[in-house]
Amino acid sequence: MKKKVIVIGAGLGGISAAIMLKINGYDVEIFEKNEKIGGKLNLIKEKGYTFDLGPSILTLPQYFRSLFEASGKNMDDYIKIEKVRPHWRNFFEDGTVIDLHPDMEEMKKELKKFGPNTYKEFKNFLDYSEKQYDILAKGYFDNGLDNTTDFMKFYDLSAVFKIDMFRTMHRSAAKYMKNPYLVDIMDYFIKYVGSSAYQAPGFMNLMPTIQFRYDLWYVPGGMYNIALGFKKYMGELGIKVHFNSEVSQMISENNKVTGIEVNGEIHKADIIVSNMEVIPAYKKLLNEDKSFMKKLDKFEPSCSGLVIDIGLDIQYPQLAHHNFIFSNHQEDHFNRVFKDKLLPDDPTIYLVDASKSDPSVAPEGCSGLKILPHIPYIDEKNPLTHEDYVKCKEIVLDKLERVGLTDLRKHIVYEHFLTPIDIQKMYNSNKGSIYGVVSDLRKNFGFKAPKQSSKYSNLYFTGGSVNPGGGMPMVLLCGQNVCKLIIKNEKG
Repeated sequence: MKKKVIVIGAGLGGISAAIMLKINGYDVEIFEKNEKIGGKLNLIKEKGYTFDLGPSILTLPQYFRSLFEASGKNMDDYIKIEKVRPHWRNFFEDGTVIDLHPDMEEMKKELKKFGPNTYKEFKNFLDYSEKQYDILAKGYFDNGLDNTTDFMKFYDLSAVFKIDMFRTMHRSAAKYMKNPYLVDIMDYFIKYVGSSAYQAPGFMNLMPTIQFRYDLWYVPGGMYNIALGFKKYMGELGIKVHFNSEVSQMISENNKVTGIEVNGEIHKADIIVSNMEVIPAYKKLLNEDKSFMKKLDKFEPSCSGLVIDIGLDIQYPQLAHHNFIFSNHQEDHFNRVFKDKLLPDDPTIYLVDASKSDPSVAPEGCSGLKILPHIPYIDEKNPLTHEDYVKCKEIVLDKLERVGLTDLRKHIVYEHFLTPIDIQKMYNSNKGSIYGVVSDLRKNFGFKAPKQSSKYSNLYFTGGSVNPGGGMPMVLLCGQNVCKLIIKNEKG
């Protein structure tokens, strides 16, 4: 008889685990609190504008393809993707603008204005980044390593010494590059996991390789079409998804979970996979005591963000599809958000204008901007008010007008605004975190929580709060690795 698996949450981690478990012969059902699948991969459509509320950048498409290929399908029949050029545009308040291109000849031209050594330093940094990626991808990514013990078992000693484990991301980037603009740009690749380059371990500098080697992609019509492609695929596989079905508790007995409660009804299972983050799941669904929860303190939430979506009645020609507007003092910005847990007074801002690649997402002659500054997660001891977040939003708009989006406020015809409080409520995320668990050299050495519960032998976790961490390709990979781990444990 097939073993029954219940997946809590239809975010991408839960979807990935459900697909692989179903293909491998398990009876799988998903219970989702919201009315549609995708989790933080979400959208809003209003007044002719389409905004991606969650992820806006697609990388490492091979991890998406592998889910379809596992059952002999072709991803192109479900999800269309296209390359983005340039990858993104970087703006500094002194007027400096730098585009990132995967073509190294283009990068050489771009960096020529900074002198003959700048490109060489950049290329040396990328060579170092590639070495970090190639080492970590074999074990941490593809083999689902969960802790330093796993590392020592998988890697030989020479590989361990090649992993940049004892410096911070920023310190290593500054070692290879002297150009302050490039250092700021490379430091901000840490945005993918919502952490600080001044606290994350050096091996996180592998992230530029993800982009420069495997390219950066967009989904025509908006990123939510990824979720719709997976919905179609799961329907063909016969995976049942229960919508508007928030899990109120997990039922446990003798250090095993036996089922879940939804709307007063108990659903039994042999195995439970939680796409709900680790700490909220233990706290809210299992009611674990303080001594157990204390063990999870090292898995601090990543940062949160203000998600500002504005529909404009004009286009700003200077913008690319993806844009970053940098703080004048990025170290201060990182420290303010990640150490002091204060709202930024001069944020680095991620800005998406998808109409540059896809005119269908805005009315003709118009544009819809998604604006995302990183801000602290919810601090329950010193809570911020909605008014505090609104003031921060105004600081962001001031900065955008200052760097060249002239009269931005005058051209806003639609606005939608999410705060950490909204994010926590919508997705049950830990304190409004966007990316799961922070990567911090001192707190967790860059490791997130393990995929298998330390207390309940048949409880597993997937998503951004467990290894390998946040971001669409990583949570998809996590779901696949959870399936491998379950099969391995079942075989004994």
